[in-house]
Amino acid sequence: MGTFGRRVQTAVGWFTTPLLPTDFLGTLNPMWSTREPRARVVGLRRETADTTTLLLRPGAGPVAHRPGQFIGLGVQVAGVWHWRTYSITSRPGGELLEVTVTAVPGGAVSPVLAHGTPVGTVLRLAPPAGEFVLPEPTPEKLLFVTAGSGITPVMGMLRELAATNPRALAGSVLVHCDRTPADLVFGLELRALAASTGLRLVERHTAREGRLTPDALTDEVPDWAARQTWACGPGGLLDDLAAHWDRAGDVGALHIERFRPPTPVDGEGTGGRVRFTSSAVETDAGPDTPVLVAGEAAGALLPNGCRMGICHTCVGRLRTGAVRNLHTGEVHDTPGEPVRTCVSAAAGDVEIEL
Repeated sequence: MGTFGRRVQTAVGWFTTPLLPTDFLGTLNPMWSTREPRARVVGLRRETADTTTLLLRPGAGPVAHRPGQFIGLGVQVAGVWHWRTYSITSRPGGELLEVTVTAVPGGAVSPVLAHGTPVGTVLRLAPPAGEFVLPEPTPEKLLFVTAGSGITPVMGMLRELAATNPRALAGSVLVHCDRTPADLVFGLELRALAASTGLRLVERHTAREGRLTPDALTDEVPDWAARQTWACGPGGLLDDLAAHWDRAGDVGALHIERFRPPTPVDGEGTGGRVRFTSSAVETDAGPDTPVLVAGEAAGALLPNGCRMGICHTCVGRLRTGAVRNLHTGEVHDTPGEPVRTCVSAAAGDVEIEL
């Protein structure tokens, strides 16, 4: 929001109290809203045939984040808002956010963002979140293992280190996999980064060499067990790495980012009647149905972001009853406790303050 917009917001506040000025200004210009943040697409950069970087200007000003975190994007497709999470690939502190999207064949949202989002499009934003970040101080002898779009959270880390602490990259290793050199997301930039910082870049082209295995990683990086490692990519690769570190390494030294939510645990859920007290919406929910999904199906307009239980945008307070966490199976029944509605199912009749 520019100077004029802030002055208007202050003036409107004199007349709208106790309501927030952004309740009204967001109607005049969605980019001014702080209650429902927006960003405008101001540039596009094609990375590969399937991958595009969106340059976003947030309406409420720069968005604070840590390298490696993700952000929720809301995009309107055929008149319906859809939410997805994507890693932030730009460094912190800039006026623009960069988000890199790979089109997934058959996907409802990623092809639209990667191939059908023109400059000027307004997207909704959820707050940055995620724990896939580097600690302070930065460990020595870093190892990054990525495949496909799994490079995106790591790219933010590499760009920040190159700008603020390039010595941390000397002696570090990045093993990055994709089908061919042309498919390698950020390939040109990564090669230039390796040449200028001392980062060792290992490209694995899977169409010719096959997918990366723990044995192949050991061949490329014999001292892998002595390194703190950040890994992101397909689930099969991450499962193999986790099993390898569990057998022969220090599991605490392996940090994994998965783009898909964990599989719900088996449990003896009951389901029940869900009442959203602020929305005045009631509905029945099955034992394995997130209360967010049940509420939306009944017509409730509920806050949401990542829909994976990570960003906490969907949280409402438990008034009565109990819910079951679909990731852990744990039952929560304390009144006033925050409930992540996207990963919680009704365990009997329940009331939630949303």
